[in-house]
Amino acid sequence: MTDSGHTDLSGFQSAFERIANNVEKTIQGKGEVVRLALVALIAEGHVLIEDIPGVGKTMLAKSLARSVGCTWSRIQFTPDLLPSDVTGVNVYDSNSGRFAFKKGAVFANVVLGDEINRASPKTQSALLESMEERQVTIDGQTYPLEIPFIVIATQNPIEHEGTYPLPESQLDRFMMRLSMGYPSRESELDILDTHGMEEPLDELLAVSDPKGVVALIHAARAVHVAPTLKKYIVELSDTTRDHPDVYLGASPRASLFLLRAGRALAASRGRDYVVPDDIKDLVLPVLAHRILLAPEAQMRGASPEEILDGLIGRVPIPVREQA
Repeated sequence: MTDSGHTDLSGFQSAFERIANNVEKTIQGKGEVVRLALVALIAEGHVLIEDIPGVGKTMLAKSLARSVGCTWSRIQFTPDLLPSDVTGVNVYDSNSGRFAFKKGAVFANVVLGDEINRASPKTQSALLESMEERQVTIDGQTYPLEIPFIVIATQNPIEHEGTYPLPESQLDRFMMRLSMGYPSRESELDILDTHGMEEPLDELLAVSDPKGVVALIHAARAVHVAPTLKKYIVELSDTTRDHPDVYLGASPRASLFLLRAGRALAASRGRDYVVPDDIKDLVLPVLAHRILLAPEAQMRGASPEEILDGLIGRVPIPVREQA
C-alpha cells in the first residue's frame, strides 16, 4: 500500500499486456479470450475451454506457459487413464528398499487437461484436490503444488459418444468457462501466414517468469473492492438461486471467484479498485457454466447466458461514488 492508502500497481498493466500480446503472436484475433485466461491465472483460478476441434485451445495453454516461463504438462484424458497417471504414485525402489513418490502430470505450473470429459468420473475427480487445495495426497502423504498453478481443461461439446459429462462439483471448481470460436476471415488469413510455413510456438520467447507471475498474483489480491460491490456480487449470485427458470444457481464459490477475478481484471486495466463494469464483464464466463436450468426452460431452448443477461439488468448497480 502507498501512503495514500492505494495499492501500488505500477508496472502491473504493462506486464499484463506484455504477456497477453506475446500469447497473441500465436493466437490471432482472440485477445479477449487470451486476457480472460491470463486473468484466471493471476486470480488463482482454472479455465474450462469448451469448443470444437482445431480452434487453438491447446495452443493457448502452450503459449501461455511459454510466455511466462513456466513448466507445463499435458494430460490426454482417455477412458483408460488412471487417477495415478494424473496425481502420481508410490513406486518401490529396489536399490534403497523404500517406496519413492513418482510425480504425476499435475505437478506443473500450467496443466492442460485435453478432452477432460473422455475420462471416467473417478479419474476426473483426481483433479479435484489439486484444483481446490493446490496439493496432492497419496497414501496419507501430502505434496504441495508450485505457484503459479492453473488447470486449462478442454472438451468438445459436439461429441457425446464415449464421453462422461463433468459433474457439477468439478464444473464449480473452474473459475471460468471460455469459448475460442471461429476466427474472423482476416485472423484466419493471418493464421495461414504465421502457421503455414513454420511453428510460431518454436519462436515464442518468455516475457516473464514464475516469480513475476507470483508478484502479479500478490498485487491483484490487494486491489480494493468496496462493500457495496461485494454486496452486488452476492446479489448477482443469489438472484440466480431464486430464478424460476434455474434449477441450480451459482454457489458461494462463484461469488468468491467473481471477487478474485474482478480484482485481477481491474488491475489489468490499470486500477487499484474494482468498478461495477469489471464484475459485469465477468458474469458470463464465471457464472454461466454453474447455472443448471429447469427442465421447462431447457425445453423451450433457453440458455444460461440468456438468463444471466436478464439478471444483470435486474440487479441494481452500485453508484460510482459508493463503489
